Amino acid sequence: MTEIAHSTPDDIAVMTDRAREVVRLNIEALEALERSIDVSMARAVDVIMSRPGYVVVTGMGKSGHIGGKIAATLASTGTNAFFVHPAEMSHGDLGMLRPDVTVLAISNSGESRELRDPLIYCQRNGIPVIAITQRPASFLGRNAAVCLTMPKVAEACPNGLAPTTSTLMTLALGDALAMVLMDRREFTAMDFGLHHPGGALGMSLQSVREWMGDNAAVPASVPLNASFGDVVSAITEGRKGAVAVLDADGVLAGIVTDGDLRRAFQRDTTHLTAADIMGANPITVDPDARMSDVVDLLTANKIANLFVVEDGKPTAIVHIAELMQAGYVA
Repeated sequence: MTEIAHSTPDDIAVMTDRAREVVRLNIEALEALERSIDVSMARAVDVIMSRPGYVVVTGMGKSGHIGGKIAATLASTGTNAFFVHPAEMSHGDLGMLRPDVTVLAISNSGESRELRDPLIYCQRNGIPVIAITQRPASFLGRNAAVCLTMPKVAEACPNGLAPTTSTLMTLALGDALAMVLMDRREFTAMDFGLHHPGGALGMSLQSVREWMGDNAAVPASVPLNASFGDVVSAITEGRKGAVAVLDADGVLAGIVTDGDLRRAFQRDTTHLTAADIMGANPITVDPDARMSDVVDLLTANKIANLFVVEDGKPTAIVHIAELMQAGYVA
């Protein structure tokens, strides 16, 4: 294994200062971008909202990498979008540009040669182009229906060549466009969950009803007048650490937990019934709530389980240990 040569204290100080300088330049670039945002953002949103087709994002080099992320953000937040490499468009992929699409073209200089063919095609076929560039008078800017113009700021690269502050501004502007569109579409967390079913985020946005598909067992229950022994047996058989107490109509009246049983053993249990030891008005959740809401209820109230209730009747029981095992709770 090659031995690592450690930097001197002076070198460390120089590198740390340089890193901070780059971050500071990026912050200043974002502040300049914030000040530059004007009516063109609203115009871009209006164009996209008025078009039934996809937003086709394109860009060359670093702009293309940023464009791929912008397309992914748009797609996951309610605006159908995908990325197409501009060079591929010149070799057949222009066929992806249907008459109802909107093109979001990214080029810091606005003069990327690879964008010329797609831009000319859009002009000939009446496809509106939204440009992200620093130069509105460029070929891209002149051929755009709307130009989202970024301020001219110095790159963090000492040679002024490697895209740094410019790509950060492009990414921020794309995020801003996606979020404004998301607001205009009234795109909800549940909508987001439909587009993002995987991972911990997807699980947290899953509805309780969807969770119940894999956990559909009806919770253990006893009537109000059930004996103490019957309550103990029901909790043991249910294996959830709690039992639902139901009135004569099958409506949830209360809950008896393991903790309630332990406290009851300090009394004479001979004549105790479920009504005597239950907790009335237990915390419940609707089947259409998000699983993240369930986790919030459990943690905020410091309880281990709660019932899913529909029309007043318990249809499932959620235990925090199950959620931890499934990955809903870290």
